[in-house]
Amino acid sequence: MPQPDTRSEDRTALAIQDAVAPEFAWRVLRLVNIYRILVSVFLLAMFLVADDPRLIGAVRPDLFFATALVFFVFGAVNDFAVTQRWPSLMTQSVAQVLCDVVAVTLLAHASGGLESGLGNLLIVSVAAVSLIWARPRAVLFGAMGAIGVLSEQYYSVLQGTATIADSTPAGVLGGLLLFVSYAAHPLTRRIQESEALARQRGIDLANLSQLNEYIIQNLRESIVVVDGMDRIRLMNEAAAKYLGTDRKLRGAPLAEVSPKLMESVSAWRSGSGYDNQAPVPLLSADGTTLINPYFAPIGTDEQGALLIFLEDASALAEKVQQSKLASLGRLSASIAHEIRNPVGAMSHAGQLLAESPSLGEEERKLTGIIESHARRVSSIIDNVLQLSRRDSTRAERLDLAEWISHFVAEFTATRQLPEDALAPLATSATIEVRMDPSHLHQVVWNLCENALQYADPSTCHSPIELVSGRRLANDRPFLEIRDRGPGIPAEIRDRVFEPFFRGTGESKSGTGLGLFICRELCECNRAALLYEPRQGGGSIFRIIFADPLRWER
Repeated sequence: MPQPDTRSEDRTALAIQDAVAPEFAWRVLRLVNIYRILVSVFLLAMFLVADDPRLIGAVRPDLFFATALVFFVFGAVNDFAVTQRWPSLMTQSVAQVLCDVVAVTLLAHASGGLESGLGNLLIVSVAAVSLIWARPRAVLFGAMGAIGVLSEQYYSVLQGTATIADSTPAGVLGGLLLFVSYAAHPLTRRIQESEALARQRGIDLANLSQLNEYIIQNLRESIVVVDGMDRIRLMNEAAAKYLGTDRKLRGAPLAEVSPKLMESVSAWRSGSGYDNQAPVPLLSADGTTLINPYFAPIGTDEQGALLIFLEDASALAEKVQQSKLASLGRLSASIAHEIRNPVGAMSHAGQLLAESPSLGEEERKLTGIIESHARRVSSIIDNVLQLSRRDSTRAERLDLAEWISHFVAEFTATRQLPEDALAPLATSATIEVRMDPSHLHQVVWNLCENALQYADPSTCHSPIELVSGRRLANDRPFLEIRDRGPGIPAEIRDRVFEPFFRGTGESKSGTGLGLFICRELCECNRAALLYEPRQGGGSIFRIIFADPLRWER
């Protein structure tokens, strides 16, 4: 396959700098070549069909047929060359005009001269090629056409088939070709300006499109754009995660991606009482987040394109309750501090009383009860103080697999457990989460302590599994603590995260705040703590972390 001559292109680029861009010039040559092929096919068809009497080629039928056939072959072969942009632009222009001049003059001569009207075919070819060159070279192509026309007339006079008096049409056509090639320059300048403007507008449009895509994809807000037919036109990554789909899913009906959101869109479009000030919350695809949809029409037509904002309702609720929680935390801390001292005094007095040698067995039992409940009250005070300081979150990016490895080593060493008592399992190679390391440590430690405390003696050899991975619905990272204990009865599962709630089998020394604190610590890190029964017996506590790329305090 012939390769484009890049050096020739560089040279001709200077020649056409006052004309048009090479891209446009090659398109013009391609169109002229298509015109050449169509003309040759038409002439051949007319010659072969109308043979008695012949409308064209009557004087020299053999010359006419041969010329028309060669004209067609040149056009077909040259079409491939133009497509490959070979040879150079200047060579192509000269070759095409020269071929047209020779072919058209021979066809006109074979049909009785310029009076046949075939010479006018040169006007299109010369005018088109003159468009892509500056005036000096354009006039050169017009001169080539004029010379060809006058040469045919002169040859006809020499042959005796025409007279000098018949030269007027040849002169007029030659002058017209020169005029067309000369007058094409102002039009060329217009074309150049239009081409440059179109290119600049195309670049600006592409830049704006990329900028728009970048801004939308990096917005914290979740955005979906649908057209008047409620098909998805645009969706950023945050919205795709909420809806549990791919952001590249453009053109899909919204009803297939999120039927609930489609119901809200229909209610808003119909004007049936849907209010952006009081949106109807939806549940995210993973079932962990409530979403408030807000709608804004693009343009004046409310039935046309629609911009949908999806806002995390839990984040709004957190902002609303933030001041209340802060006040409650300060109040709780004050109460806890006030109670701590009397409880400490009672505990100390009980210990001193228990050391008295004069106490009987019954009195010692009573002092033991005092000590036990004093420790429980003290533990509750510590937990309340800890909750009052929950706003001091220091989130960090953590490699979850590495963190689990360190935690397993620390937990087994502290509790003096076998190395296989905790089994870390990862379903993804690299998982990064964003959470306060001390909070994560406290939550997982508490859950593992509970798993050990309530382990079924018949399955005590089963390790506690720490399973990490990413959810398929929204790609959010998670960590599961799985055990083979007795599990939590179905009738109390909804209450296990309530403060001061203790199950029927829980030890009397428990405060009932452990799971409540775990969930609170997760929520202040934008994570979720869920419970579900394990198939085959046992429990699964699942921590679903916030998206590490979008988490912020």
